[in-house]
Amino acid sequence: MAQNNIMAQNSTPETVDPYYEDLPAYMTDVYDWAYVDPKKVRFLDHKLVVRILLFFNDQRLMRTYLDEVEEGMRVWQVAHVYGDLVKRVAEKVGPQGIFHLTDITPIQIEHAERKLSDKPWCKVIRSDAADFPGEKSVDYDVICSFFLLHEVPDDKKHQIVDHMLEKLPKGKKAIFIDYANPAKWHPVRYILKIINHLLEPFAEVLWKKEISQYATKAEQFVWEKKTFFGGVYQCVIAKHKG
Repeated sequence: MAQNNIMAQNSTPETVDPYYEDLPAYMTDVYDWAYVDPKKVRFLDHKLVVRILLFFNDQRLMRTYLDEVEEGMRVWQVAHVYGDLVKRVAEKVGPQGIFHLTDITPIQIEHAERKLSDKPWCKVIRSDAADFPGEKSVDYDVICSFFLLHEVPDDKKHQIVDHMLEKLPKGKKAIFIDYANPAKWHPVRYILKIINHLLEPFAEVLWKKEISQYATKAEQFVWEKKTFFGGVYQCVIAKHKG
């Protein structure tokens, strides 16, 4: 018994790697290779990687988002995106606007802060997209999820969509750009089948379920949907009625 007491006194709590602290299990279990491990993130966070991952549709999809943003707007983007998208959104909003970027992952916060360090109208905040409190003095004109929903479990999809819409003032827009249901003739459909099986276990549900179905109060919004690249991608815009 005495020996056990000595061992207990000498033991120290296990040190938690700050890059992994307070992360949901699905992030570390499924997406460590893509979004959590600092070494891998440094390798992946480049425009060329984004271009290849999106089958060279990256510019088209980014423009779809940027076309909804105007100078002076107040924009909340719910997660960091590799490449230069966050800089482009911040530049379009400009010093008269506000750009808030949230992410749950410490290394993503670091990368976002570096990209936006010369833009004082931008703020990078560590927060879960499903419960970001926002700021009382800011009503967002645009809230955007750019390729986030396919990476989270189904219950989390519901939480994120509901929270984005809850934060949206009347007459303003929420934008969801993500994967959709590729046409059966499209060769990318079968490439994605393999990728989803190996790496993206939460993605394929978006082939079967509309983003509007994740909204508890969908009837309070006007929904518009466009698809791209043979149905591989979609842009859904929800505008708050009023």
